[in-house]
Amino acid sequence: MTKAPARSPSTLVLLLAGTILLLTGAIGGWMFESRRMAQAVRTTLLENPEILPEAMEKLRERETGKQVDALADKLTTPFPGAVLGNPQGKVTLVEFTDFACTYCRASVAEVEALIAANPDLRVVVREMPILSPQSAEAARMGLAAAEQGKYAAFHKAMFAAGRPDARTIAAAAQAAGLDMERARKAIANPAIDAELAANLDHARQLGFDGTPSWVIGDKAFSGAVGRDILQKAIAEARES
Repeated sequence: MTKAPARSPSTLVLLLAGTILLLTGAIGGWMFESRRMAQAVRTTLLENPEILPEAMEKLRERETGKQVDALADKLTTPFPGAVLGNPQGKVTLVEFTDFACTYCRASVAEVEALIAANPDLRVVVREMPILSPQSAEAARMGLAAAEQGKYAAFHKAMFAAGRPDARTIAAAAQAAGLDMERARKAIANPAIDAELAANLDHARQLGFDGTPSWVIGDKAFSGAVGRDILQKAIAEARES
């Protein structure tokens, strides 16, 4: 076997020094390029400040999309019976709502129109009572109505009755034809309070701090965004 000739110490020192110089030059070049790129980005933002909100919105959408994916099954699996539209629909719209919310009340007609226009639409309603103790009581009665298969009737009657209080909740329950003894037993079930707590936790993870809020496909929306935006999202979810 042929051996490579041995190098002298001076040769090794020169090689080491050369390697260090090359590395130093490369690092220096990288730092210079990084500073140049950072300056270019800064200049672009200063000259076009309107792109920063757009970029932040894109980042928010991306992060929200990740959270939606992580929560997908939990979001689209309703509390038993708390569904509007087609319970077997292949497109699912999730609505976070509060019976004391004026904008939620205004959205009732929008959701009804979406259901009428989309026979394959399933609307999973997640009660999110954050505005008053009375809205929490209305939410519990709504879930008790779901247990009796009368959620849609109570949902509509409760929003039509006005802000939740003992009188309007009782009136909505009567209009929906609830068995009140059965409803009171359902409300005493810890599963209802667990559902409300879970909905608040889901909303927190999605960055929702108010109602109505919506999830469809990988998109999330806050506020009374209107029928057109939701219809577009429904169409995109159907195609995906």
